[in-house]
Amino acid sequence: MKLISNAQTDIGLQRATNEDAFFASDEYGTFVVADGMGGHAAGEVASNTSIQIIRNFIERYQKDPGITWPYGFDKRLKAEANALITGIRIANVSLYAMQSEKPELQGMGTTIAATQFSPDGTLTIAHVGDSRVYRLREGELIAMTRDHSWVNEQLARNLITEEEARTHRFRNVITRALGYKTDMSIDVKVERWQTGDTYLICSDGLSGLIDDNKLCLMMRMNKDLKLCVKKFVDQANAEGGSDNITAIIIRVED
Repeated sequence: MKLISNAQTDIGLQRATNEDAFFASDEYGTFVVADGMGGHAAGEVASNTSIQIIRNFIERYQKDPGITWPYGFDKRLKAEANALITGIRIANVSLYAMQSEKPELQGMGTTIAATQFSPDGTLTIAHVGDSRVYRLREGELIAMTRDHSWVNEQLARNLITEEEARTHRFRNVITRALGYKTDMSIDVKVERWQTGDTYLICSDGLSGLIDDNKLCLMMRMNKDLKLCVKKFVDQANAEGGSDNITAIIIRVED
């Protein structure tokens, strides 16, 4: 397995700060996007703190595979995937504790969308919130995650349409995020990657402004990953740049 990737984060056109953060490692096969929320720069604290905690635990595991697993070891997942999930759980509890210690951070939280590639052909996807993971395979783009959001719940019940969801006043209301409670649930999916697959991990500053059909077309037309990510950011800003924009593209090669 050979992974190549490119990542970019942008403040957008309407926000005073960038509350997105990311970690991308071809070496470890680990890619994570976090989209923070909370007033007075607390969202920036939440996303950056989470990314750093996740990265630290993964690096500890890489240096010492015999590391102690504070939440136990899930035998259904590869060891490196366990490291990713454990890092997310530690980040969640840490954000929750920080709010008790610092009143100015009350209400902060962050989404997480992450992928962990394993050499045996396994891909583990973990997410909380409305940041997304997509897969482009043989020209077809599929969303590999389902948003934990109010509008997505209404869509699932057929109470609103896709078009209504894109413009609904509650479209940014999420129902699950790191930092809100200690027993937060992480959605975990395991699949097989294939040579030639291209994956996109992004915050809703991208997916909320560019629909899936256009994302698919842009990924198919722009094989250069650095150029493709730049075009994503430029297009999201052209559509109004109403939020921070973060994207990681990963391609599996021979």
